[in-house]
Amino acid sequence: MGTTVTGELGDRRVVPFNIISGTSMACPHATGAAAYVKSFHPTWSPSAIKLALMTTATPMSPAKNSDAEFAYGSGQIDPSKAADPGLVYDAGEQDFVSFLCGQGYNATTLKIVTGDASTCSAATNTTVWNLNYPSFALSSQQPGSISQTFNRTVTNVGAADSSYQANVFAPSGLVVKVNPSSLAFKAVGEKQSFVVTVNATIGTKALSGSLVWSNGVHNVTSPIVAFLS
Repeated sequence: MGTTVTGELGDRRVVPFNIISGTSMACPHATGAAAYVKSFHPTWSPSAIKLALMTTATPMSPAKNSDAEFAYGSGQIDPSKAADPGLVYDAGEQDFVSFLCGQGYNATTLKIVTGDASTCSAATNTTVWNLNYPSFALSSQQPGSISQTFNRTVTNVGAADSSYQANVFAPSGLVVKVNPSSLAFKAVGEKQSFVVTVNATIGTKALSGSLVWSNGVHNVTSPIVAFLS
């Protein structure tokens, strides 16, 4: 049986299908968007596809939601833009194993996640701040100043010869430096690394900003959040 468009009393617009919004529907919506992106890039890793959806999402306003990125993440996904993101932050299985090692996992707890005999060592111990993920978050248990450095790598999936400039959008109390502040690529698949340093003066409210790598065609956006934990 068909349902009405809104589900509200008095709405008589019955249709054979509908689009439902809400947290319980976020997964199938995102899955459909991921399948769409994969149809253009069948060799991309699941991580690259997910992160392309994140960096091309339409940012949302923290003024309209006090939970800011904790409520809406990177923003509203745009599958058509995600199919041509320009740059992607990619991460493989070993990246996540290293991240878990840095979080205190050992061979026993790792096996629960990986199902294999992965182990932790000094070489595979990575802090949460250095997981190659397109977001930057730092927190403090009390108000005051805090600083954190993040290492990231992006892969060029756009034009072979392209240059990107770092643009930072930050409110008062949030100072963000990017080194280098520009990236030049000569080939598709080429990787470039950079360092982001965030200094924040945290009060009672979370600080919300962003880093956007832009080449005039693509805007590769990552949220930056500083908050009380």
